[in-house]
Amino acid sequence: MAHKDDEQPQGSGAGPDETTGPEENTSGPAPSGEQAPDAEGLTIEDILGAEQTPEAAAEGASDKEASLLIDLKRLQAEYANYRRRTEEQREREIERAKGEAVKGLLPVMDDLDRAEKHGDLVEGTPFAAIGEKVRAVAERLGVVSYGTAGEPFDPQQHEAIFQAPTPGVTQATVLEVVEVGYRLGSVELRPAKVVVAVPAE
Repeated sequence: MAHKDDEQPQGSGAGPDETTGPEENTSGPAPSGEQAPDAEGLTIEDILGAEQTPEAAAEGASDKEASLLIDLKRLQAEYANYRRRTEEQREREIERAKGEAVKGLLPVMDDLDRAEKHGDLVEGTPFAAIGEKVRAVAERLGVVSYGTAGEPFDPQQHEAIFQAPTPGVTQATVLEVVEVGYRLGSVELRPAKVVVAVPAE
């Protein structure tokens, strides 16, 4: 006959081998590779960007690159035009400054022309040597003389001091050069003073 002491007690407690482990932490970190989003740190742009497909993102990047390239080309063109205008302005200022300095030589060159016409510039004389040096200086500076008999009259270059009706002339023509004109590059130093042959009525 079995004794009551031999029966295992049927209590609610678990044995030493049936201890309950710690409760599962449902709020623990997400599995590896799946970073939990920080809702408080997200912006509207982040949310909208996350919703874009890779194709849409690539298209947006391509459009942005094309826009930046157009802006860069426009800036390059504007800078090239600026450099060109600046260089042209600098050259004009240099020519204008040279022209102001050369204007003082024009009366001397007029005297040399008159002396040459009268035969006073005899080769080998001191006067002729001085004249050659003055003309060489003007040539190095870029001074160019103009105005010859027989060329068409141009009011932009010639100053008519007298008009002579001439038979057989069909257009205004330079008949005689009283005073030659001078220019330096694009700078007009002095117009040529001429007698103009015009058609006779």
